[in-house]
Amino acid sequence: MYIILAILIFGILIASHELGHFLTAKACGVKVNEFAIGMGPKILKKQKGETLYTLRLLPLGGFCAMEGEDEASEDKRAFTSQSVSKRLLILAAGAAMNFLVGLLIVLVLFACLRPAYYVSNTVDSLEDAFRYGGENGIQPGDEILSIDGHRVFYGNDFTTYMDRAEGSVDMVVRRDGQRVKLEDYPLQREEFLVDGETVLKYGINFDTIEPTFGEYLRHCLYTTWDFVRMVWMGLADLFGGNVGMKDMAGVVGIVDTISDVGNQSATTADALANIAYLGAFIAVNLAVMNLLPIPALDGGRIFFLLVTWGLEKLLRRKIDPKYEGYIHAGGLVLLIGLMMVVMFNDIVRIING
Repeated sequence: MYIILAILIFGILIASHELGHFLTAKACGVKVNEFAIGMGPKILKKQKGETLYTLRLLPLGGFCAMEGEDEASEDKRAFTSQSVSKRLLILAAGAAMNFLVGLLIVLVLFACLRPAYYVSNTVDSLEDAFRYGGENGIQPGDEILSIDGHRVFYGNDFTTYMDRAEGSVDMVVRRDGQRVKLEDYPLQREEFLVDGETVLKYGINFDTIEPTFGEYLRHCLYTTWDFVRMVWMGLADLFGGNVGMKDMAGVVGIVDTISDVGNQSATTADALANIAYLGAFIAVNLAVMNLLPIPALDGGRIFFLLVTWGLEKLLRRKIDPKYEGYIHAGGLVLLIGLMMVVMFNDIVRIING
């Protein structure tokens, strides 16, 4: 059941992404030749007006084929005949739609869960054995603003960035209305006695916030923004060599993870909530990844659009879009190759347990 749900989630995210392109293209007056969900052979198709709507066999992508997108066209409604601002809007609309879907899932999920409180970024108290307090350390009442340059909005952010830190950190707090810098602050997890039990923690207890409607909206927005930051952290780890290809997961790996999350949850309600949270993260992940300046992705098309626009202004002549089309076609081949390698690793990982 959870595998089917995972595939459904991917279908919805792909459809919403392409729908963003499609609706924006239509709103900008661009001719759309085909709107497809999935890749490969057509399963279903329907011609409505100028656009062919298709459902394809492989649930690994989709596309919104606009007139003149990768080739020269004399049609006044062609993609390349539009202004740069319209083309930028159309290209960014898919990622924007994925981000909105992620935000919508978070809004619905948190509305259903209705927590008793939110954990703020303001220090309420310190454990008795806390060793890093005083004038040159954290004090009760401090509002923790950033850790190593990363903005802290809630208590969860504090734990995330402290756990990623190696050794001491540079922390900024607001104390009595003033910003105070704690440089090379050697805060580490230690054992504390809490309610008769030994707990490994930082020794800081944060204040709580009443879950008013305004705070609920704020928390949802910051949670969705945190997803963006988590994706960037993952990319930084990848390019920094902290993780490798074996740690990457493709469609098969993500479907397997969603299935595991569902099966390991205590109840069906918990499973659906956990999967919804993961689905929101995947939606935002897709939004960020699609905006990377890589050929064949939306970010690559945006990058080449800006470069082409600059060159055309400099050279004072139009550049044939087929050359960009060749680059994106090559990028697509490499991207599919990478997806196959990652898929193979996912399958091997699942088989080996």
